Amino acid sequence: MQKILIILFLFINSIFAEVINEYPTSELLNSGIKVIDIRTPEEWKETGLVQGAIPITFWYSDGSYNLALFMNTLQKHVKKGEKFALICHVGSRTSEVSAFLSQEYNMKVVNLLGGMDYLHKRGYKTQKYSEK
Repeated sequence: MQKILIILFLFINSIFAEVINEYPTSELLNSGIKVIDIRTPEEWKETGLVQGAIPITFWYSDGSYNLALFMNTLQKHVKKGEKFALICHVGSRTSEVSAFLSQEYNMKVVNLLGGMDYLHKRGYKTQKYSEK
């Protein structure tokens, strides 16, 4: 039930939020913008990360999430008022999370449309994920 409520909340917020939706291009990824990868560690290991991306899981493999942990970790990497980008596998998770962060925390978020799938289809070379 809790998962359904958060999904509904995120969907409703996505209607009203101001999010920049952009396809991940070389120019954007090389612009110095911080890229937060919200996929799971299993996904990072499987496909790698965008060069320099910061991996911070939002939803875990079992569908659960820890908003307080996510926000605490995110705020260690992104300064207040700083524009940053979110990426996932195909862009559906980032669409919801981007809208939520924009609406609830007034963050400047770029939702990377098509996600890692879009990049892989265009031959983007990822960096290997290594646990720290």
